[in-house]
Amino acid sequence: MSWFPARAVVDLAAVRSNVESLAAHAPTAQVMAVVKADAYGHGLVPSARAALAGGATWLGTAQIAEAIALRAAGITAPRVLTWLHAPGAPFEDALAADVDVSVSAAWSLEAVVAAARATGRTARVHLKVDTGLGRNGLQPDELARLLPAVLRAQAEGAIEVVGLWSHLAFADEPAHPTVLAQADVFAAALATVEAAGVRLEVRHLANSAATLTAPQVHYDLVRPGIAVYGLSPVPQVGGPDEFGLVPAMTLEASLATVKRVPAGHGVSYAHQYVTTRDTVLGDVPLGYADGLPRHASGGPGHPGGPVRVGGRTLRVAGRVCMDQFMLDLGPDATERAGDRVELFGTGADGGPTAQDWADAAGTIAYEIVTRLGASVPREHVHAEALEPAGAGDVR
Repeated sequence: MSWFPARAVVDLAAVRSNVESLAAHAPTAQVMAVVKADAYGHGLVPSARAALAGGATWLGTAQIAEAIALRAAGITAPRVLTWLHAPGAPFEDALAADVDVSVSAAWSLEAVVAAARATGRTARVHLKVDTGLGRNGLQPDELARLLPAVLRAQAEGAIEVVGLWSHLAFADEPAHPTVLAQADVFAAALATVEAAGVRLEVRHLANSAATLTAPQVHYDLVRPGIAVYGLSPVPQVGGPDEFGLVPAMTLEASLATVKRVPAGHGVSYAHQYVTTRDTVLGDVPLGYADGLPRHASGGPGHPGGPVRVGGRTLRVAGRVCMDQFMLDLGPDATERAGDRVELFGTGADGGPTAQDWADAAGTIAYEIVTRLGASVPREHVHAEALEPAGAGDVR
C-alpha cells in the first residue's frame, strides 16, 4: 500500500456488535446486512465477514459485481441478494456464483430467465414491488400482470421465487403516515402473490430505520444498512448509543504544516476565513478529492466541519480545498507537523462524529462515510471479531 497522510480505521468488532444489536431489535426476523457501496465505505469483504460473525444470515448488495466479489473472497454460506440492474447486467455470472437476484421490471424477468436457460441453473428471484417510494420496482398492477409469466418460468424450472420485497420512503420519520400506508400496499401485494400459488421463503421491507423503530414491518427478514456501521438512521430520534450501536469508522490524519500568522491573515480560497488575532494555522492533508464535503467549509455564520486536535474540538477554517483544509489552532497551540488529528469517530470521548460532519455540511451521515475516497487507506482492526457466532461461513 502506498503511503498516505491519513487513514480510516474500521473497527470490525463494532460491526459485529452492531449486527448483534440489530438482531436483538428484530428477534422474529433474520438479518440481511447491506454491504453495498463498499460496505458504506468501510470495506466490502472485511465488513461482510464481521456482519456474519454478528449473526447476519444474508448479505445485500446493489450491484452484481459486489455480490460476485463476496463469493470470490470465499464467503459462500450466506444467501446474497443483488438488486440494482440495467439491461445488459451479467445475470449469468450472478447465477453461476449462487447469488439471488431481484426482478423489478418485465425486462429483468426475461433476462433472468434467459440467463437461467443459458447456465442450466435455477435463478433464485426476489420480486420487487414499488409500494410508494416511486423508485425501482414493479407497480402493484404491473406485478399482477407479470405473475403469469413468473409462474410459467417457475414451472419451467428457470426461476424459483423466494422473496417479495420493497423499500420505505419515510422510515427515517417513524411517525410518518406513509410507513403504514406502504405496509398496507405491501400486504396487498403479498396476498396477490400468495393467492397465485407462490410460496415465499422471505418477505422483507424494513431498512435500518424500520428495523429500529417499526417492528410491525419486520416480516421474515430485515435489511439494515447504515446501522450496521454504527450510525443512527434517525438522529432526530436518537443517536447510536440509544440503539446499542457504535460507529465503526474513525477518520484521522497527520498535520502537514504548522505555522504562525498575524491577525487579519486570509485563510484558504477567497479568504472566507480571516484570522482575528495572531494565531497558529495547521494544514490537514485531506480535501474534497478524498471525499470531504466542500459544504463543510468554515467562515462567518457557517461553522465548518469539526476536528479533534489535542483534546479540543476545532472547526475547519476557510474553504475545504481539493486535497487539504486549514485549522486555526489558536495563539497558544503547541502542535507540530505530524501530530494526529481526528475528523470523526465514535464520539465517546466528546470528539466529532460523522453525524457532526453531516450537520456541518447540510447532509446525512450516510454520505459522509460512503463518499470517502479510495485514496484514503482503510485499516481494519479487531480481526478477531471475524470469528463466527454461529451464522455463516466466514473463513
